[in-house]
Parts: sequence; C-alpha cells; structure tokens
Amino acid sequence: MRSYRAGKSIRSMAKVAAAAALALSVTAGMLRADEVVLNNGDKLNGKIGLISGGVMKFTSPALGDMSIKLDTIKSYSTSAPATLRMKNREFLNGTIKQADQDQVALADGKTVSMGDIQRINPPSVGWTGSVVANGTLTRGNANSAGFGLAGNTILRRDTPENDDRVTLDAAYNYVRTGRGLGGITTTDNLGADAKYDIFFSDKLYGYGNVGYYHDRIALLNVRLTPGVGVGYQWIESKDFNFNTEAGISYLYQDYQGGLIQQNAAYRLAYHIDKALSDKVKVFNDAEFVAPFRFGQSNQYVLTADAGIRAQLTKSFFSEFKVLYHRNDHPLPGTLKDDLDFLLGVGWTF
Repeated sequence: MRSYRAGKSIRSMAKVAAAAALALSVTAGMLRADEVVLNNGDKLNGKIGLISGGVMKFTSPALGDMSIKLDTIKSYSTSAPATLRMKNREFLNGTIKQADQDQVALADGKTVSMGDIQRINPPSVGWTGSVVANGTLTRGNANSAGFGLAGNTILRRDTPENDDRVTLDAAYNYVRTGRGLGGITTTDNLGADAKYDIFFSDKLYGYGNVGYYHDRIALLNVRLTPGVGVGYQWIESKDFNFNTEAGISYLYQDYQGGLIQQNAAYRLAYHIDKALSDKVKVFNDAEFVAPFRFGQSNQYVLTADAGIRAQLTKSFFSEFKVLYHRNDHPLPGTLKDDLDFLLGVGWTF
C-alpha cells in the first residue's frame, strides 16, 4: 500500500513539475517576444517582420500573419537585433528598445529618425518567382484547343555589399483551331527576357537586358533586342511596385523568306504591380521599341500585358491576363496586332 501511494505521489509531482516547466517556457517565450502597442492600448506579442511603406508585417502565435498600418501603432520594440536599412544605403543593426511613427531608439542608445529609414528588417536575399499554366478548349461551332506556360523569377539583393536585381521571364503559347486533319495552328509563339539592374541610389538604376521573341504564325523566325539604359524605381515595397525605364537597343528581326531587318533603336518601358488585399494583386507591363528612323515609319514593336492574380493557398494562385503585341511593320499577309486572353493557375516560390 505504501509503495502504491508513493508511486502515485511521485507521478503527481512529475505532472506538477511538467506543467510548471511548460508555464515557465511559455512565459519565457512571451518575455522574449517582440511587442506592439496599438493606439487603442491593445498589446500584441509575436515577431515583427518587414516594416516598409507605412506597413508592418507581424506574426502572432495566436492570430497568425497580419499586416498592421504604422499609423495605428503607438509604439513597438524587439527582443532581438533588427536591421535598419537607411535611405543613404547605410545599414544599422540593433535591438529596438522603443519606436514609434517618428523615431527608433536602439538598445545601444542611438536614436534614428523614421524619415531617414528606408525599411526595417528587409527580406533576406533569395530568388522569388512563379510558374503559370493556362489552357483553352472550345467545342461546338468553334473548335479549338490551346495551352501556355509562363515563368518569372527575380533576385533582389539589398545588402551592404550589393544593391541590384536580376529578372528572368519566359512564356510559350500554342492554339490550334479546326476539326481533325483540317485544323490549323493559330497561335505559336515563344518569348524570353533577361535583365540586370544595378542601383546607383535608392531610386535610380542602370540596366542591361536582352529580349527574344519567335512567332511562327507571324512568320518571324527570331527577334532580338539587346540594350542598355536607365530606370527609376518610383515605389518599391512588398505590396506596391512601380518603375519606368528608357534606353537604347539593337532591334534585329529575321523573317521567313530571308528578310532581315536590323536597326539601332530606343526603348521605353514600365512595370507596375499593386496588392489590392492579402489575396488579390493586379499588374501591368509595357515595352515600346522603335528604330531611330526619323521622318519615316518607325516600324515600332509594342508589347503589353495586364492582369489580376488571386491567391488560392499560400503557394497556389489563379490568374487572368491579357497579352497585346503589335508589330507596326509586319510581313505582307500578316496582321499587325495580336491579342490573347489567358486564364490559368500557378505556383509561387
């Protein structure tokens, strides 16, 4: 009997000790957590992420990931060193003792004005991108089937050693219309682009790029557009990006039948993307390349797209996109304009 009671007592003490250890662990974790105090007095404990464009990314153990506008925050602090990326490209590291909308006080006694800070806790270096697959199928009076595949990846480095960006894009689209052996191919094109940007300041950058395009229906074997120029990053954040570019290019076009056109050209382009919510984003791109042929037809090439993307899960999304391509001086018998409407699903990484 005594042995039974002693064993029961030992088990009870073990349970109490385990509960105490768990409570101590949770308490210690809370003490080590970052803290955000809202204007209404509410306090959030968790992990402060990127602070940029007036928005703080915050992860709460209870509420998950969230975005908090800085104008709703009274103060915040971190339990571990944070990285401050200054507008003059200087980087500071230190634990944030107390911060608000006006200034950041570090644990080492240094105080920095928020007006001098570009962002806090910039994302680590790494590749990001997406792959999108789309398809079309029509049966009835019209009979067509098609598919497409597009990929995009970006390496953005914003560190004390490097301030640059690498962008790679590629897309292929194919559509066949008609019944059986009488069907014809109505779309068959492949495009790719590689671009390197190096930032001279927080906004101004130089770029080098090369574009490739093949369109069997337009009788275009290959179009190459290597070039260099300058760009201006008007806005750069996780939720909103806008940049414009201008430069010079070499426009080389090889058509079926042996016709080759090659000219020095100028290039104008822009890119914009905007998150409407945590789940929905819109985007628009345009590129205009025209030879230096003053007083004559410019024989320009215009490529543009516009679309909307909706996240289905953390990694998967659906996308609707409109593609427009115009060659102002095509071969006889081919049209100047091509317009495609694409609906697909994709994966982000």
